[in-house]
Parts: sequence; structure tokens; C-alpha cells
Amino acid sequence: MSKAFLSAVAFALLTSLAVPGHAASNPQQSAPAAVPAANAEIAVVKINSADAETLTRELKGIGPTKAKAIIDYRDDHGPFQSVDELLEVKGIGAATLEKNRSKLSL
Repeated sequence: MSKAFLSAVAFALLTSLAVPGHAASNPQQSAPAAVPAANAEIAVVKINSADAETLTRELKGIGPTKAKAIIDYRDDHGPFQSVDELLEVKGIGAATLEKNRSKLSL
């Protein structure tokens, strides 16, 4: 009787080890992987038409005061001719521009 019991225990242990390994090797049955942030779509901010709320929400380092300065500059000088012209806005430096360059368009 002990030989049959040991055989059953050995079979149970081997089966329990084999099932997770089999499930992990079958990618169709596994849960889909999360989409990395790098593949997420980047929102484009059109600096010639965006309102203060959009500028504040979408751009890093741009709060309500800098957003208002961007809009005031745009109102005073006309539409931006290039993204680099943001450097002319008081409070916008090279570091802020570079953090946001990939999101900016005219």
C-alpha cells in the first residue's frame, strides 16, 4: 500500500510542476501584456491655437501663469513661426522646451 501511495504522491508532484510550465509556454492562453507607455499615443499640442487649459494639462513644466504668457505672446506677436520661438516667451527656457518638443506643433 505504501508503494501505491508514494507513486500517487510522486505523480501529483510531477503533474503540479508540469502544468504551470506548460501554461507559461503557451502565449496564446496567457493574459495580454500591458501596453508600454512608450507606445502610447502622444497628444500633440498646437501652440498657435491651444487654450491655457490645454497647455497646462498637456505640457510638462507649464502651469497657468506660463500658459497665459504663451497666449499673451501669441496675441501680441501673431502666430508662432516655429516651436523654438517659445524661447521668446518669458518663463520658457530651453529645458522646458526640450521636455515638450515632441508634443509641440504649430
